[in-house]
Amino acid sequence: MVTGASRGIGLEICRQLGQAGCTVVLTARDAQRGGKAAATLREEGLEVSFHPLDVTDPETVRATAAFVEGTLGRLDALVNNAATSLDPRATLATADLDVVRRTLDANFLGALRCCQAFLPLMQRQGYGRIVNVSSGRGSFSKLASGGPSYRISKAVLNAFTVILANELKDSNILVNAMTPGWVRTHLGGVRAPRSTAQGAETAVWLALLADDGPRGKFFKDREEFPW
Repeated sequence: MVTGASRGIGLEICRQLGQAGCTVVLTARDAQRGGKAAATLREEGLEVSFHPLDVTDPETVRATAAFVEGTLGRLDALVNNAATSLDPRATLATADLDVVRRTLDANFLGALRCCQAFLPLMQRQGYGRIVNVSSGRGSFSKLASGGPSYRISKAVLNAFTVILANELKDSNILVNAMTPGWVRTHLGGVRAPRSTAQGAETAVWLALLADDGPRGKFFKDREEFPW
């Protein structure tokens, strides 16, 4: 299952997972866009269904978990891709606290809600892969001014990845984070040097890890990236 997948990197993650032979649940807030995106992938011969999901709404998270369990019976991989960037030109000195809360709600708490909803299913089946789509802008090695709420939310997502991976260290549920880099999307803009295919590839790799794969790590292009 991929969150925030009606366009951009999320849509491409769905495409590549489908091409790898996975049954994919594409989720998005906008039912019309999400349904259209899933239909496009089905036209490409991929096994993709759509379910509406707003990661900031606990009710839709629970409904999606019930749909997956009732329809598919299992969830092998959860890709927490949904995110928002609301203050690209703000500073911490002037940041609107409501924007900070909304950003953290979508970018961190949304991932936490989804993990809490789907972990019981993964634990019962004894298998799971959780991929948190983060950003280099949240790496402590690259923290700087510009877009403070987004940067902080991704730094928190990174910390969440490490903690959750440690909590699950004795299970076959592997938790990792990745950064797609600067990708040509609605968020990244047309000047970005990387394609959505390049941005999505590492998330797909992490979603399909073997049992002896890494856990609690941060990756870009399948190589470890500094926290």
